[in-house]
Amino acid sequence: MPAIASHNSIMAVKLENAGEVARSNGGSTPQKRRLRSDAAAVENMSPISTPMKLKSPRRCANSSPNSGANGIEMEINEKLMSARKSPVKKKLCDSFKSKPNWNPQDVEQMSAVREALHVSTAPSTIVCREDEQKKVLEFCKKNLEEEKAGSLYVCGCPGTGKSLSMEKVQHYLVDWAKEAGLQQPEVFSINCTSLTNTSEIFSKILLKLQPRKKLNGSTSPLQYLQNLYSQKLHSSVMKMMLIIADELDYLITRDRAVLHDLFMLTTFPFSRFILIGIANAIDLADRFLPRLQSMNCKPLVVTFRAYSKDQIIRILQERLMELPYIVFQPQALELCARKVAAASGDMRKALSVCRSAIEILEAEMRESVSKMNSASAEQGLFDQQAASAFEFFNSQANNFFLLLVRVDHMAVALSNTFKSPVVDTIKSLPQHQQILLCSAVKFFRGGKKDMTVGELNKSYMNICKTSVIPPVGTLEFFSMCRVLHDQGILKVGQSRDDKLKRVTLKADESDVTFALQVWTEKI
Repeated sequence: MPAIASHNSIMAVKLENAGEVARSNGGSTPQKRRLRSDAAAVENMSPISTPMKLKSPRRCANSSPNSGANGIEMEINEKLMSARKSPVKKKLCDSFKSKPNWNPQDVEQMSAVREALHVSTAPSTIVCREDEQKKVLEFCKKNLEEEKAGSLYVCGCPGTGKSLSMEKVQHYLVDWAKEAGLQQPEVFSINCTSLTNTSEIFSKILLKLQPRKKLNGSTSPLQYLQNLYSQKLHSSVMKMMLIIADELDYLITRDRAVLHDLFMLTTFPFSRFILIGIANAIDLADRFLPRLQSMNCKPLVVTFRAYSKDQIIRILQERLMELPYIVFQPQALELCARKVAAASGDMRKALSVCRSAIEILEAEMRESVSKMNSASAEQGLFDQQAASAFEFFNSQANNFFLLLVRVDHMAVALSNTFKSPVVDTIKSLPQHQQILLCSAVKFFRGGKKDMTVGELNKSYMNICKTSVIPPVGTLEFFSMCRVLHDQGILKVGQSRDDKLKRVTLKADESDVTFALQVWTEKI
């Protein structure tokens, strides 16, 4: 048989073979050794797959109908069974097997998948944040029962479920108060970035509290609220109010007056406020509200840690389980979760990567269809027999991973998401400069914004000792700090003593972590 050189000829042979299988009555004796020709045909259709050797037409003609799609499906199931190493992966694999594959060419299915993975789509249940929600809810319940004001500060890295969890807590609290026979609190939620100026938040609170109240020019909304909660007669007839202020760090001004006055409203003798502030900075209360601490009014702090790999997989799984079909290979979801957890633990980033991987699959399929149509038009392959064979082949595609978002799609999406000049620069740094950066990341994970060169050197020495790598001398370490400062990765302040110079991280922490995964995993 002459050698088959072109992709078009390959498709012609595969379509002919598929037609023969479609016309088979299924009377052939099953072969002892399962062939992989059908799987090869599927893989050869993908423009990014590696070329595979073709079998001879004689062997294809003798293939049993029981050895194609069904055999590959059995092999897939066996691999899934053997891949189960954790409860999260086991649950994911079980749901993977129990549903049919999706059809990316179906507009309704594509729209449903994108909606399920969109950041603005609130899931029906919020998993992996039960403990944090319980702490906040118990705090609010206690204050509501005792009709006592109080403040709570929710902090954590971006994309860790802070705002979404507080929305759920607010609904839980209202339902609980109704069931307990208590007066339901007024709920006021606001994103502080929507304010035209920081002091406007007091006007918004007053408008929610007393919609018809009009103030004269001499009294500000803040002064009115302070006077209101200083008198028992006026405050006792009002409901408790739950205030949820998101992006609280937007209220930080030079004199910090607005932020301080907001928390101080909960300290008045007849205050009816339960204030929940949400922001990313872990040490906001310590840095910007020292007077509250001195007055024994420091807010309770609840910290949302970055999501781990297993938590990201579980959250993605919960979102996808609502769909009646399978969209991702389990290994693709695991790759996404592992990389995002190592970089930042930002769930929003994981959702963005998954949507990007879907777009890559969609583009790949459009390119494949376009190539097949052009090949058919050039060579006149689509007679009636070939068309029926193609239809049969298409109907069997759901048995394979052809229509799923695979690991290769996810790898490209991750590369595009985390690709930046800073990442490339960090990857090309010498070993000791990379260790120095990892030392800085380790120090800043504690919530601090800056450190001295001396503290950074101590952290660097500890990592070198743990990794059994001889550290550089003090003078060379100072020189490395200056080099990283010149490259815009670190910022080194001014001081006569080099060890007392303040150091801050100018590059994004997630970029540093992603670029230096080998080192960051050790810390």
